[in-house]
Amino acid sequence: MAATAASGFQLASARPCIASSRRVFKAGAANLDANSKAVSWTKLASARNLSQSLEPFRRGFVSSSMKFNKVVTRAMSESTENKPVSGLPIDLKGKRAFIAGVADDNGYGWAIAKSLAAAGAEILVGTWVPALNIFETSLRRGKFDESRVLPDGSLMEITKVYPLDAVFDNLDDVPEDIKSNKRYAGSSNWTVKEVAESVKQDFGSIDILVHSLANGPEVSKPLLETSRNGYLAALSASSYSYVSLLKHFLPLMNPGGSSLSLTYIASERIIPGYGGGMSSAKAALESDTKVLAFEAGRKNKIRVNTISAGPLRSRAAKAIGFIDTMIEYSIANAPLQKELSADEVGNTAAFLASPLASAITGAVIYVDNGLNAMGVGVDSPIFKDLNIPGDKH
Repeated sequence: MAATAASGFQLASARPCIASSRRVFKAGAANLDANSKAVSWTKLASARNLSQSLEPFRRGFVSSSMKFNKVVTRAMSESTENKPVSGLPIDLKGKRAFIAGVADDNGYGWAIAKSLAAAGAEILVGTWVPALNIFETSLRRGKFDESRVLPDGSLMEITKVYPLDAVFDNLDDVPEDIKSNKRYAGSSNWTVKEVAESVKQDFGSIDILVHSLANGPEVSKPLLETSRNGYLAALSASSYSYVSLLKHFLPLMNPGGSSLSLTYIASERIIPGYGGGMSSAKAALESDTKVLAFEAGRKNKIRVNTISAGPLRSRAAKAIGFIDTMIEYSIANAPLQKELSADEVGNTAAFLASPLASAITGAVIYVDNGLNAMGVGVDSPIFKDLNIPGDKH
């Protein structure tokens, strides 16, 4: 079963990503600006508050109004990269990132790629083999041009795409029916080991590894109705694939680098409808993150973290069937009553990949408007007489 790109609900149908040898846009540092325009509570789609969380480390920083100021991640243009930067910059110039699982232009993988590119990183992508042609065709026709726009107005460029099926570590693991499948025809060197070897041959090293992969063939089934094969397939594609990626890419990673994955609150809370072993796979991913942080940190000084992202209305998440309900529930019950944007997750990834997060490893970072902190659903009729503050939405 092929690993597919993770969506806002952590299950994605596989789609390929950008393949080109275009010149990489030399984006400069991404600036976390705390003085951007304020927007309304309900329509705030991309608040980024990293600059506020890092406030103690900024000399001379004077906080503006705390009323949900929209913080924009900006890529510096060539004309400004030699000028002083205001604020606290995320600077990834000279860094190279490999992102496994960019499926389309509205999922978390794409948003992470954009934020890393905006901060100056070179972007490499691995994507599921059978969908590569579809994605490349859409890209060539300009269907994603609007989504490729970086904060400075330039278009995100991806240096190279690698066909990847993260379920298979090496060619010996691939069954004959996959090898002979016409959707794999014309592609080669797409197992995890082969992709790592290809990246090493092409570029020598990387600094950032991102795992944005998940797949649960029986995700719609309750756990008690999940088959052994379905359960193990979910763990293989959604959690062990990260272990395999880091195992094979670790020798390529420069000391001080960062490795990231995407998880979901179902790892620790009951989410009816998110079945088929996917909750178990996310729990395994989070547990593995801690162990991998120790092993990769001691072995090669690599930091390993995972982002627990809230629900996102991506194309892949819509296929699950109740993503709109989960988003409505989050808006009604989270401390911050707004819809989560993919950019907020992307900017968190850029922070975690940067030197600003040099002491953070083995962590689960929640980017969900605070929903993880809630013990009850405050939209329940039982709380109607408590006068709990909230927006009408």
